Amino acid sequence: MTDRIRVLGDPKSKNTFVQMVDDHDLEYMDKLMAELEQQAGSDWCLVTVKVKNWNQDLTPWEAPPVFGNEGFGDGAEETLQFLLEEVIPEFEKENPAEDRRYYIAGYSLAGLFALWAGYSCDVFTSVVAASPSVWYPGWNDFAKSHEFRAGRAYLSLGDKESRTRNQVMAKVGENIERQQRVLCEKGVDCVLEWNQGNHFRDPDKRTARGMAWMLEGEPSN
Repeated sequence: MTDRIRVLGDPKSKNTFVQMVDDHDLEYMDKLMAELEQQAGSDWCLVTVKVKNWNQDLTPWEAPPVFGNEGFGDGAEETLQFLLEEVIPEFEKENPAEDRRYYIAGYSLAGLFALWAGYSCDVFTSVVAASPSVWYPGWNDFAKSHEFRAGRAYLSLGDKESRTRNQVMAKVGENIERQQRVLCEKGVDCVLEWNQGNHFRDPDKRTARGMAWMLEGEPSN
């Protein structure tokens, strides 16, 4: 596997999370693993895949800049193709296991990508979207008009994330609640958890809680 990919936890576990990450995410992976083990034991594996261009590789369609000067691209489809055609097959080849369950997890824009992947393929049984960027222009219409193909979804948001002067990002609170309603109406087992603090508080703990929720709801191996 390429140097963009790290396999953490037990590679023989049937419970395998895939998470798109950047350098900042990689800094707290040890804390995330410790938190998840404390909450849910050690029967899991986490495959992290480093993103080359955060704003381009994780977004499903182009959008103008929301903060700073860099806009967003349409690289999500290519990223998903990379996961499905290279990352997962290579991982399976090196770590074969029967009846493995794949989950996709992500924080921030990677959380949005995880949600989008849940709509775009049936490989992932569940989605963990921690503080996802559901403020993304056009996301509400997409979420409402497309079928969610994963069976379960964990959503979370910080209770201060909507408190911003940025009019686009200020919609994240109402949008995350709308996202939960849409998924529940489609029959998806979906939970929304509110956390204390802004977008940058405790990403390791928030993501680990979502992963633990997924594991708690799965049948034993």
